[in-house]
Amino acid sequence: MAESFVLVDQHDHALVSGEFARRWVEGPSPLGPTLYAVENHDVAWRGPDQEVLWNEETGRPFSFLDYPLRPKLSAQWRGIDLVEAHDDYAACLCSMHYARFLLGSKDPVEVEFREGEAARQERLREGMSGDELENLERNFRFLRLCDGLSLFLFLYEPGQTGFPPPTPGGFELDGKRYELSWQNENLVFLDPFPLTEPFDVSVPYREVGKDRRPVGTGRIELRVSGAQP
Repeated sequence: MAESFVLVDQHDHALVSGEFARRWVEGPSPLGPTLYAVENHDVAWRGPDQEVLWNEETGRPFSFLDYPLRPKLSAQWRGIDLVEAHDDYAACLCSMHYARFLLGSKDPVEVEFREGEAARQERLREGMSGDELENLERNFRFLRLCDGLSLFLFLYEPGQTGFPPPTPGGFELDGKRYELSWQNENLVFLDPFPLTEPFDVSVPYREVGKDRRPVGTGRIELRVSGAQP
């Protein structure tokens, strides 16, 4: 078992998703609302992430993968409300994002959440233009891709590979597949490179010991770039 755990707030990860999104060469349309959705899809976790909630069965802090169901869905619902207060289109994308995780679930709590968000999406679609509706599904996939690319940076250590939950089949958009690979502990290559420029990531973290005591704080520093010719 690990001696300590490095914790990154979910909203900070989402902001990195936004860094991918704003540099994407073939960016989304509408641009502003979609970027807002990408970088704020985890905004509701700013509160819950201030407390380290421990999983007594595993002896480690809960992550977004195993966080207790009811408070997780409650946070997601509040987060979509917060986004909707700013922009309806962004809220619809965030609603689609969270509801998609629950497709096929028969758990009553998850079914209630999914159906409630389906009703929200229907209401929000009524106010969209034809162009907004036409691009909605692509922008939803774009959000999930940027989410997955950012999560890779914080879920996998140098030398590890994998695909985070939003993108279990790999990083793909518009029929094109992308690969993220660690070159060293501070450099990640994205290939092919779909961004206007490389960028640097600097995200705060907290470290707690398995005895639940704080160990310290710091920043994860790395660079996302294209493969060298």
